[in-house]
Amino acid sequence: MIFRINLFAKSVQTIALYLTLSACQAQSGNSFELWPDGAPGALGSKETDRPTLTPYVVDRPSSKTAAIVICPGGGYGGLARHEGHDYAKWLNDAGISAFVLKYRLGSKGYRHPAMLQDAARALRTVRARAGEWNVDANRIGIMGSSAGGHLASTLLTHHDPGDKNTSDPIDRVSSRPTLGILCYPVISMGPITHQGSKRNLLGKNPDPKLAWNLSNELQVTPETPPCFIWHTYEDKAVIVENSLEFAKSLRRAGVPFDLHIYQNGRHGIGLANGHAWTKDCLFWLKEQQFTE
Repeated sequence: MIFRINLFAKSVQTIALYLTLSACQAQSGNSFELWPDGAPGALGSKETDRPTLTPYVVDRPSSKTAAIVICPGGGYGGLARHEGHDYAKWLNDAGISAFVLKYRLGSKGYRHPAMLQDAARALRTVRARAGEWNVDANRIGIMGSSAGGHLASTLLTHHDPGDKNTSDPIDRVSSRPTLGILCYPVISMGPITHQGSKRNLLGKNPDPKLAWNLSNELQVTPETPPCFIWHTYEDKAVIVENSLEFAKSLRRAGVPFDLHIYQNGRHGIGLANGHAWTKDCLFWLKEQQFTE
């Protein structure tokens, strides 16, 4: 009897270990380079010069899933894991495939348009390879937090239909997201901006015309996709006016949006143990037919 109990215990331990390893493998994803032969304007060939995409794909053979490209925040100087990997797992739990973008950074010598090139390429890649991941090419959004929110809002307002004459099948498809999710985003490069993000993106003394072009509250058109936007009143790093001004512009352009301003919460809170924004966002995503 003791022998059998020990065998059973060892079997349980083995199964538990297998399940743990399987879960880790499912969470890790397999990163790949957006440009295997080198990104446009690359300053070298180091890891920081090679933008990548990490898929977190929902395995649902019965039907195609929606997908969201995630741009982590970090002031264009770093990339916050909890605004990338953690968001991807949260979206997976809702039945949405996710793709975390590692884009080039100002802290590594890059300036605009490198970051926008990376975001556009990421969106195009998911759309061009949608069949490979069982993704609906007409339901691909973009999500970003803080400076990642600026990058997401830049693609939302600076997308293009693709180049039909190129031999690259990825560059032939549109970079327009189906929708956007902006979490305490940097939006403006004007007086209400986050100065560190602006400096990393544009340099110390940017051309005023360039700063205007990347003040995304000024670039909204009726072609801007619908957005879910949330911020906190208490945010001292990126002030709430960034979200308010973007929402005002969406309203003027007739673009649907959900805007949520929560009283409490510091900057960079992410998922924050089930903060109310997650429930509100999932409700909105269901209305957009991104979830069942």
